[in-house]
Amino acid sequence: MKPTRHSLILAGAGHAHLVAMRRWIENGYSPPQGTILLSPNAEAWYSGMMPGLIAGRFTSDECAIDLAPLCKACGIELVIGEIAQLNAAKREIVLTSKQGLEYEYLSLNVGSVPPQLAHDDGSIDVAPAKPFANFNQHWRAWCERNESMQLAILGGGAAAFELALALQKSLPQAQLSLICSGDMLTAYSSGLRHRATKLLDERGLKLHKDTRIDSIVDGWLISDKQQILKAQALVIATGAAAQPWQAGCGLKCDNSGFVEVSDSLQSLSHPEVLASGDCANQTGAAHSGVYAVRQGAALSQIIPALLDSDTLREYKPQARALALLATADGGALMNYGRFSAGGRLLGMYKDYLDKGFMGRHTID
Repeated sequence: MKPTRHSLILAGAGHAHLVAMRRWIENGYSPPQGTILLSPNAEAWYSGMMPGLIAGRFTSDECAIDLAPLCKACGIELVIGEIAQLNAAKREIVLTSKQGLEYEYLSLNVGSVPPQLAHDDGSIDVAPAKPFANFNQHWRAWCERNESMQLAILGGGAAAFELALALQKSLPQAQLSLICSGDMLTAYSSGLRHRATKLLDERGLKLHKDTRIDSIVDGWLISDKQQILKAQALVIATGAAAQPWQAGCGLKCDNSGFVEVSDSLQSLSHPEVLASGDCANQTGAAHSGVYAVRQGAALSQIIPALLDSDTLREYKPQARALALLATADGGALMNYGRFSAGGRLLGMYKDYLDKGFMGRHTID
């Protein structure tokens, strides 16, 4: 199959690309003819509402953005496909379907994947938290079984904490354990960690700290050859790992495989390539939706300027970001710098922000 050539490819329907496209629609900007949005799915799941969906507070329709109307309003073609290989030197992409794409300019917003265990003998149902479309299938199957099971959540960050609470609510017969390689929520204040630990204790959720699971053998979670927990299912929410194809794509990447970018979000090795969100490494920008949204606002100006060979805007990551962690009961824990709080009003504020994001990017 002969590769198709495109002036601009937006690879991935992450927060940054969604924000940029919506800004273009609002500002009347038309991308070059033949521009495509490449996405593995026809819908973009909004990660901020995933724990609420699992907790039964939202429906699937409320948490997913239909990409076709958004692309149509933006004058972009939606192409469903997943990257298998990227050759930055040749400006070529090969999809898992073997279809080839050539580009003049490329913007990557393809997200990340959870790190994999060193050894997995297949004796446990393993469900990576990302991509959510796949995790959703595992979760629905567990709900349909509606039986007692030992379920472990691997990770110490916000996603693992929120998922643990949400899964406990939707799977009341399951015995849940949260396993962290170090302490829990180390990126946040001591006040938030105290609130979170107290909440887990109140709800009867077992917390294992300083336990690095490296393998699965005969249904057991193993840490340094020691049997830690026998489980029927494991959720992997251990943070961000680069997409497998990034390491060999030719772009300059950091030691973890993330594309290194400047403050104009340009690849440090290939200026015709931009990267944002979880797949990128920008100094000062965490792998968080808060930063990706702000990168998207900058991208809405950077991409047109790049196509016109104009001076590019720079995005300087904010020193602090507000964090709101859903607690599966309509409430939330808040962290900003050294300050923390919790309660139903914060949950209502989180719902307001999340529904606002969905409303801005949903086109009927």
